[in-house]
Amino acid sequence: MKSQKERSLMYRAVREFFDSRGYSEIFTPTLSADLIPEPTIQNFSTLFTSPFLPSRELYLIPSPEIFMKQVMAEEKTSVYQISQCFRNSEQLGSVHNPEFTMLEYYTMGFSDKDSIRLTRELIDAVLFDYSPSFLRKDFIVLSVNEAMKKWAGCDLDRLQDRQALLEKARKLGQHPDDDEAWDDIFNRIFITYVEPSLPEDRIVVLTDYPYQIDCLAKKQDGRPYRSRWELYIAGIEVANCYEEETSPAVTAEYYRKEHERTVRERQGSGNVIPAVSESFPSLSIPPSSGVAIGLDRLLMCLTGKKDIREVLLFPMQDMIRS
Repeated sequence: MKSQKERSLMYRAVREFFDSRGYSEIFTPTLSADLIPEPTIQNFSTLFTSPFLPSRELYLIPSPEIFMKQVMAEEKTSVYQISQCFRNSEQLGSVHNPEFTMLEYYTMGFSDKDSIRLTRELIDAVLFDYSPSFLRKDFIVLSVNEAMKKWAGCDLDRLQDRQALLEKARKLGQHPDDDEAWDDIFNRIFITYVEPSLPEDRIVVLTDYPYQIDCLAKKQDGRPYRSRWELYIAGIEVANCYEEETSPAVTAEYYRKEHERTVRERQGSGNVIPAVSESFPSLSIPPSSGVAIGLDRLLMCLTGKKDIREVLLFPMQDMIRS
């Protein structure tokens, strides 16, 4: 039960951190009638029944984003939330559980780079006296291209063409299909060479993701990039951040493409195809930056544990086996 006492202390420190900075803590539903389309995330569904209303499918949220952004659009204030989230078809193991706890926070007027500093301050605020000492060191901040050059020998500036990246992957011993998309080839290389090479005694932040990852691209020094970063502790992805898109037209186009991809990839598979909100893409989101942190993974790192099941009272793997 020790880890549950530590969890309680961590939650208290998180709330004190954001409350002292003027954020509003919000509490949004765990069940939703529609979701933001995310083809890479499988969903849980359930059936709502009533003697007075038509039955309909509802979904366990993979993150509270769909509700939090509605609050932001209405209230124009910085918000945070600790919530239970659900992702189907997740691995069961040392860093995955289909039900997990997420901290999500959106900061008005912040860029994705501003959120790096804020997240450094947050981690400092939740450290225990006995947390691993490397957690107190400065973040290592690298662009994705710098990390790819360092650990995979790939200069993405020279590999913008899909065929060029395909040939590079094959030279590295990968076996992508002839028609595999640029972003899928990139992920093959990244997961095989970069993630396993990240130092285990530092916190690493990877910034400026390739614009090919999705259509929400921005420009920096004349070059397109994704205003996104991911944070790794001891080689484990713990957090990610986006500078929020404020153009409803761009959001709607992204939303449409992601929904089409979800339908295309899941039709006939038996996997859930969530309903999508028609009003969500038109929300007027103020300039802001959003960060999502997996609190179970963070707690594991804060306490020096190597397995997420050591900080969960009822890991899914145990329930399934019983």
